[in-house]
Amino acid sequence: MKRTITVTVNGQRHSADVEPRLLLVHLLRDQLGLTGTHIGCETSLCGACTVELDGRTVKSCAMFAVQADGSDILTIEGLAVDGKMHPMQEAFWNEHGLQCGFCTPGMVMSCRQLLKDIPDPTDHEIREAIDGNLCRCTGYQHIVNAVKAAAAAGAR
Repeated sequence: MKRTITVTVNGQRHSADVEPRLLLVHLLRDQLGLTGTHIGCETSLCGACTVELDGRTVKSCAMFAVQADGSDILTIEGLAVDGKMHPMQEAFWNEHGLQCGFCTPGMVMSCRQLLKDIPDPTDHEIREAIDGNLCRCTGYQHIVNAVKAAAAAGAR
């Protein structure tokens, strides 16, 4: 039996009729058309589906949409303002923190959370914070460099 939920995604309020078993990632991608949040492993191991829910990052493939009822959600699409990239996105671009780009949305969201929690993290703290996000292309050093650059630019 479907249930009506209401979520605010990237500042816009949405109501949706969802099956109780619908994952949040599928609500975002399939019903709301926000395909920047990627589906990788569907077991919460890769982090490609990471979004912000009520101010904290979550893996949207490990959460039912009904659990997000009444919540504020921020996806990668909501970071840019007036066509200008968020400083974390810009740092990833400038520091070559992405190659294929598949992990990038989730990685950016996780790194943004890190800087909200620890504004000037060490390399170890950065690597620890992205432990739940897998990248098969970069070897992580460019991602670490991007987070350090974003921190230096005052990103949060």
